[in-house]
Amino acid sequence: MPEPVEPELAELATAHGIAVRYRDSSEQEVEVDRGVVVDVLSALDVDATTPPALAAALAAVRSADPGRLPPTLVVDTARSLPFAGTVVLEDGGERAVGTTLPADLPVGYHRLTGGDRDVTVIVPPPRLEPPPPTWGWMVQLYALRSPGSWGCGDYADLASLLARTADEQGAGALLVNPLHALALAPRVEPSPYSPSSRRFLHPLYVRVEDTAAYAAAPSSVRSSVAGLRPASADLVDHDAVWAAKRTALELLAPYASSFPRDLDALDPEQRDVATWYALAERHGSDLHEWSADLQHVDDTGVAAARAELADRVLFHAWCLDLADAQLATAHEAAGGMAVGLIADLAVGCSAGGADAWTLAGALARGVTVGAPPDDFNQQGQDWALPPWRPDALAASGYAPLRSMIRGVLRHADGLRVDHVAGLWRLWWIPPGRGAREGAYVHYDARAMLAVVAIEASRAGAVVVGEDLGTVEREVTSGLADHGMLGCAVMWFQRSDDGALLPPRHWHPETLASVSTHDLPTAAGFLRDEHVRARAEAGVLTDVDAAYADAARDRAELLELLRAEGFAVDPSDPDAVVLAMHRLLATARSRIVLAAFTDVLGDVRQPNLPGTIDAYPNWRIPLSTPLPDLLADPRVRAVAAALGDRPM
Repeated sequence: MPEPVEPELAELATAHGIAVRYRDSSEQEVEVDRGVVVDVLSALDVDATTPPALAAALAAVRSADPGRLPPTLVVDTARSLPFAGTVVLEDGGERAVGTTLPADLPVGYHRLTGGDRDVTVIVPPPRLEPPPPTWGWMVQLYALRSPGSWGCGDYADLASLLARTADEQGAGALLVNPLHALALAPRVEPSPYSPSSRRFLHPLYVRVEDTAAYAAAPSSVRSSVAGLRPASADLVDHDAVWAAKRTALELLAPYASSFPRDLDALDPEQRDVATWYALAERHGSDLHEWSADLQHVDDTGVAAARAELADRVLFHAWCLDLADAQLATAHEAAGGMAVGLIADLAVGCSAGGADAWTLAGALARGVTVGAPPDDFNQQGQDWALPPWRPDALAASGYAPLRSMIRGVLRHADGLRVDHVAGLWRLWWIPPGRGAREGAYVHYDARAMLAVVAIEASRAGAVVVGEDLGTVEREVTSGLADHGMLGCAVMWFQRSDDGALLPPRHWHPETLASVSTHDLPTAAGFLRDEHVRARAEAGVLTDVDAAYADAARDRAELLELLRAEGFAVDPSDPDAVVLAMHRLLATARSRIVLAAFTDVLGDVRQPNLPGTIDAYPNWRIPLSTPLPDLLADPRVRAVAAALGDRPM
């Protein structure tokens, strides 16, 4: 049993945004253990480990000036001020203000100054423009294979898929997995949701032959490059792919007119991330294992190490440039689509990666985020990602968040925010504790949403919040208030009595699909593969109950198909999958997407949450190569069904 939290500790925790109780996936109230609360406070540099320390911390909270402005204000209506001052606008202009902050400030980021006060003022747009109704596809880029790719999909494959789905099928959108920069040495991180940096792109996806350096290289070098190409296998071998591409790019670098020659001429953020990659080649990709003088970008040993590794820093900066240029080209292929390319934003960054190295002050040290136990993972989840510190974000005017969102939208028409409830609260797991031993920490959702809305409006992009699972109602309403879409997944859409809800009754302001990368594929669902895989991986506490639940869910889906006029023979899985997508086509959702894994009858889901080595997460290629993909009769039938939906 958890040790109860006394009223004084609860007051202190609440003042710092820490919830001492929460409702689980069964809507049962759960009390957080006292020790967990103390540990989470410690991660925010608040000492409550002893009675005197608790008393002192609480006294500091109680004595704070209630009228003092927070370091960041979100302004969408006129607001009274405790002082007169000046608003320094984002464009450099100034406006004097009295004791009222006006409501007609331009959208953007401004500063309010007066005396010794300096406050960031964020003004969001009223609402984002709604996207036109459309349909399309979602795909894991690494899972694509073509005659030109080297063992996994790449940016050229993405460009081809965008152009072909638009031209041949009339698709209006394509959602791709996060393309963030991942660790490369000594091993490549396979999970796109554990990025080293969310501000830069993954060099693994570079098409070597599409570089200007390859075109300029002599035939002997191009022949050597061709000999490096790895063979395709049953699973994507990220390490082999990068080893081959790294060697190829090193051979080509002397012929690259765009290869950077001066460290000081690099963009500072890019230089720092490239420095992390160079250091990771020498010391490994976890900064916590580096020497004490290298564990932060500003540490004493970094300048000398950067100078010593200058050639590798410049090489990695070039690789980042190549990734950016090739994604820009791919993005151009989406120009004729109703929506276009939708980028996915991971919920966090690697604790030992480049963003943690350069943005350490904005992250909670030692803490990881995850999820409490639920029906899909009864042990809880630890994603091994450090969370933003709410206080540090506010103090910086949300500058790291702004930079990150802006970077992701640089070559995209939409943004899918993974675990969007994280803009409101995240499940913090203190050091040394299991996934069950966490607490929810709250953020200023108004400020977080305002930043996302500003950056999306400037990019002309649609925003989709992945609001599945245990999500508070304020999340759904907050997305709607800003003109952002939620998600509607067939397995989860249920009426008040718990029955599957026909898609014609789903909320229109959603992106709809049959499944997601963390859920069973359509064929896997029909064959209980999701139960078998979770049982084999050891993440189920009651395997028999899980099989019984799966049988019930399958029967319920078949009954819904029958009731909605799509009855099929249950023994014909291809027919059932097509019927599921014809049912999906009746959704009122603004955007409806199909996954190639579902349509092709692939059984293995891309990711099995709660596992690392027990399942081949993020390594499973599509069963059909890219050149044959759109000609597959199952793909054509689903495209026809979704393309005929009323818009």
